[in-house]
Amino acid sequence: MYDLKPFLEYVKEVNPGEEKFHQAVKEVFGDIIPYIKDKPEYENAAILERLSEPDRMIRFRVTWQDDDKNIHVNRAWRVQFNNSIGPYKGGLRFHPTVNEDVLKFLGFEQIFKNALTNLPIGGAKGGSDFDPKGKSDDEIFRFCKNLMMELHRYIGDDTDIPAGDIGVGKREISYLFGQYKKLTNRFTGTITGKDIDFGGSLIRTEATGYGLIYFVSNMLEEKNEVLKGKKVLISGSGNVAIYACEKAIELGAKVITLSDSDGMIYDKEGVDEEKLAFVKELKEVRRGRIREYAEEFDCEYREGENPWSVKCDIALPCATENEISDEDAQKLLDNGVKLVAEGANMPCMDKASQLFRKSDIQYAPGKASNAGGVAVSGLEIAQNKIRLQWTAERVDDKLREIMKDIHDQCKNYGTNGEDSIDYVKGANIAGFEKVANAMLAFGPI
Repeated sequence: MYDLKPFLEYVKEVNPGEEKFHQAVKEVFGDIIPYIKDKPEYENAAILERLSEPDRMIRFRVTWQDDDKNIHVNRAWRVQFNNSIGPYKGGLRFHPTVNEDVLKFLGFEQIFKNALTNLPIGGAKGGSDFDPKGKSDDEIFRFCKNLMMELHRYIGDDTDIPAGDIGVGKREISYLFGQYKKLTNRFTGTITGKDIDFGGSLIRTEATGYGLIYFVSNMLEEKNEVLKGKKVLISGSGNVAIYACEKAIELGAKVITLSDSDGMIYDKEGVDEEKLAFVKELKEVRRGRIREYAEEFDCEYREGENPWSVKCDIALPCATENEISDEDAQKLLDNGVKLVAEGANMPCMDKASQLFRKSDIQYAPGKASNAGGVAVSGLEIAQNKIRLQWTAERVDDKLREIMKDIHDQCKNYGTNGEDSIDYVKGANIAGFEKVANAMLAFGPI
C-alpha cells in the first residue's frame, strides 16, 4: 500500500535538489494516497511512479546574437510529462529562474489542471533561462527564431502544443509561430495564444484572469455571497492580474493592490477602468514599473513589499510561484481574509497552503482556479481544427461553463461535511482520476 512519507523520499532520491517539484508532488499525492488506499489497481500499475516521472525531457542550447553582435548562449527545455488524455499542452516561460526543477513542477501541475478542463489535452511545460527584459524586438526575434530551430522537431498539433507563459506574450508567440510555419511548411494549431489575425482565439488574453474571477464567483455562491462590494488584493501586474482586475471591477469588487517585482501599490480608492487602462498601457506597451501608477494617481507605493499585509475580503496571488510565505498567510488570516484563490501556479508555499487549508476560509488551488487560460487554449485548438473563429461571446460562455464544471468537480470530490469544501483535495482527486484511469486502460506499461 502506498504511504506518503516513503513515496516522497523516493521522489526526492530520484529527483535530487528539485524542491519545487517535490513540493508539487507532495501537494497532489498528499490527497491522492489516502483516496486510493482501497484501490490496489493504481499501485499494481505503479500509477504514482509513472505520474511523477515525465515521459521525456528535452534540453537544448539556444545560441543568439545581440544588437552589438555579441554571441550569447542560453539553455532551453521542453518537459513532455503525460499525454494519456491528449497531446501534450503547456506554456513556454522565458525567465532567468527557469530550470529543470521549475519546469517539472509546472508540467506536473499541468497534467491535473488540463484534466480538470475535460478537454483532451495532456500536461507539458517548457521554456528558457533567457531574460526578455531590456531586450530589443530584434534580439527577441533572433532568440525565438533560434529556439524554434530546435523545438520544432518535438511539437505538433497532435503531439505537443506550446503556449505563452511568463516572459512569452503575443510578440514572442508570433515570432515562434512564424518560424515554426517556415520550418515545417504547415499552418496548424501547434502553438496557442496566437494573434487573432492568424488563428488565435478571442478572449485568450483575458482567459486566465477572467476564469479566476468566474471561479471565485462560483465559490462565493456556495456561501450565498457575491463579489460586489468585496475588497480584493491582487498581486502582480501582468496578464493574469490585469484581467482578473478587469473582471472583478466589472462585477463590482474593489481592487486595492497590484504589484511587480519592485514593490506594490495600495490604492484605497480602488482601481477603476481609467486606472486599469493606464496599467495596461504601462505593462503591455511600455513595459514600465508599477510605481508609475502611484505617481500618476497619487496613492501609496511600498517598495520591496507584497500586498499580503493589507486588510481585505479576498486575496488573489497572480504573480509567481511561492510568493505567499507562511508569515504572509498568517497576516492574511489575522486581517480577516475570507477567500484565497490562486491565479498563479503554486503561489503559496507549502506551509502557507496548509495554514489556509486548516482555517475556515475558502481556498482554491491554481490547478483549478487559474485553468481558464489553458481552457481557452484548448478552445483555440478546436477552432484551428475546424478553420473557424468563434465570437468573443461564445468563447466567454464556454469559459464560464468550464470554470463552473471545474468548481463542481472540486465540490464533488472535496466536500467535507455539509458546508465545507476542500478545493485542493477536490481538484487533486478529480484530475487524478481522469488521467490515472486512462493510464490503466492503456495497460500496465
